[in-house]
Amino acid sequence: MNGNQAQIKISVSDKLNELLKYKAARLGLPVTQLIKYIIVKDIEDEIPVFTASSQLEKISEKAIKELDSSILVDDIDDFFNKI
Repeated sequence: MNGNQAQIKISVSDKLNELLKYKAARLGLPVTQLIKYIIVKDIEDEIPVFTASSQLEKISEKAIKELDSSILVDDIDDFFNKI
C-alpha cells in the first residue's frame, strides 16, 4: 500500500494494550507496526490473486522485448495526424 494512507484510531483495553506492548517489545517493533502485521496476516488469504492467461503473458513478453524500439510521443494528436 504505497501512496495514500488512511489513519485509523482504535481503543483497546489496558490488558490488550499491555499484551501488544509486550509482544512488540519482544519482536523489537513499534506497537503500530505489530498491529499492521497482525491485520495483514489475518486478511491476506481473503485478497484474491488473479493469474494472467497464457495469451496475456505472451503479449506482455512481446511488449517488453519491443520496449527498446518504442518511441516517446509528446503530442498524441500530432502523432496520429502525421501517419
